[in-house]
Amino acid sequence: MKVLVSDNLGEIGVEMFQKEEGIEVDVKTGLSPDELKSIIHQYDALVIRSATKVTAEIIKAGTNLKVVGRAGIGLDNVDIPAATKQGVIVMNTPGGNVVTTAEHAIAMMLSLTRNIPLGTASLKAGRWEKKNLQGREIFNKVLGVIGFGKIGSIVADRGRGLKMRVIVYDPFVTRDLIEKAGFECVSLETLYSLSDYITVHVPKLKDTLGFLNKSAFNQMKDGVMIINCARGGIVDEADLVDAIKSGKVGGAALDVFATEPPGKSPLFELDRVIGTPHLGASTQEAQTNVAVAIAEQIIDYLKNGTIRNAINVPSITGELLVKLGPFLSLADQIGKLQSQLIRGPLKEVIIEFAGDFQGLDLTPVSTAVLRGLLMAAVKDDVNFVNARIIAKERGIKITETVSFESEDYVNLITVKAITSEMTNTVAGTLFGKKESRIVRINTFRLEMIPIGHLALIHNIDKPGSIGEIGTCLGKHHINIGRMQVGQEEEGNRNIIFLCTDTPIPDAVINELRSLPSVNMAIPLEF
Repeated sequence: MKVLVSDNLGEIGVEMFQKEEGIEVDVKTGLSPDELKSIIHQYDALVIRSATKVTAEIIKAGTNLKVVGRAGIGLDNVDIPAATKQGVIVMNTPGGNVVTTAEHAIAMMLSLTRNIPLGTASLKAGRWEKKNLQGREIFNKVLGVIGFGKIGSIVADRGRGLKMRVIVYDPFVTRDLIEKAGFECVSLETLYSLSDYITVHVPKLKDTLGFLNKSAFNQMKDGVMIINCARGGIVDEADLVDAIKSGKVGGAALDVFATEPPGKSPLFELDRVIGTPHLGASTQEAQTNVAVAIAEQIIDYLKNGTIRNAINVPSITGELLVKLGPFLSLADQIGKLQSQLIRGPLKEVIIEFAGDFQGLDLTPVSTAVLRGLLMAAVKDDVNFVNARIIAKERGIKITETVSFESEDYVNLITVKAITSEMTNTVAGTLFGKKESRIVRINTFRLEMIPIGHLALIHNIDKPGSIGEIGTCLGKHHINIGRMQVGQEEEGNRNIIFLCTDTPIPDAVINELRSLPSVNMAIPLEF
């Protein structure tokens, strides 16, 4: 079996492959997309970091490819749906570099505060600019941490050790959990208004792109310092430049950028911006950890069929996977839908199985629900192995029940998500052997296919209301590929699912919300 390492991997990982009997490894870094495409068919496994882009085209060309392994966490550079469709397992190594990345955020904060990069450059240029490079203490300053996952929680702890006042905002983590860890749980608006330093530790999602933008900066304290060691694009770089020039933002420390490498950027023309070339995970310890982990995982899979830390496949036997596959897909889609409908931190998830499940072990199916639910909060950090652990760490109670009776369907999966603000119920079933359908959302009955670009609309059930919606979309040249309507069991409202050929822009969603007959409009992605 052949393994291709296409990005720089810790030497110990390469040596593990070389020493393993029955495995041949090639290290070819810096390949162009065409070069990779031309040779990928030779390999059973591909080991990457962040440089290699594993596109649908590359995956399709990998006719013998069985597994893609990321030495690290982020998988923005892998087309996971394409890999899943072709049966290619995608693995990562969560946890291998969390301490390293957290420490880098603290190092960046201190370097920015005490003008260390500017002072170094000044000295090397033969100048002594002591008065011009006066810094400030971080003692007793307020550190605002956005995102209380593995990295964010470590940053918060290190900030506390530096005698800072640490405040935390995370809409996916309960107040009790944050306060039990010894930190203040605040609203985003409060965090903006109180923080002397703001550090972001959230995944790169549609909802977090441009998260720190002009509107956010305007709500912040004058002179606030911004640290981003999470993902490029979370901070709007153009708005950040304007905020620094105006004096609203006192400085920024950036390890990640919207485009990497960023090339020439207006950010680098500002003395109050310091940067590093995505070094958050670049320590000897972290690179050793992830290199060993990914080598062990891929060797174990290629030789023994054992799956660990897979993003798109649970750790079960191939025979059981064939039987559970359609239910896993349905459960994941239910979880993803719930994650886009609920508001507030999750407190409890109740999963009910009703009908004929052929005596199968449904534990992986429950895990698929949790993975889908948690992806909105932690994205690549969650997989079929650790979904339950992450749920437990976040204080989420999980209840599972099985009944052999289902009134209307051969089998039915019902998921009730309880948050600090609401309770939401979604149920789904299989049509035929493998076609997923969402058949209930709270009191609404429907038959929705959870695929593609969708919009959920609650509207008043009266003549002309659906026509208004269609007219609005048509005006913006958005084609409706599929429409499904469900009616409230008792009431005068409809629930409409629209599948469109292209995503509906935010401006059009807002226009839909303004229609007299529309109570709510939410864009959805699966």
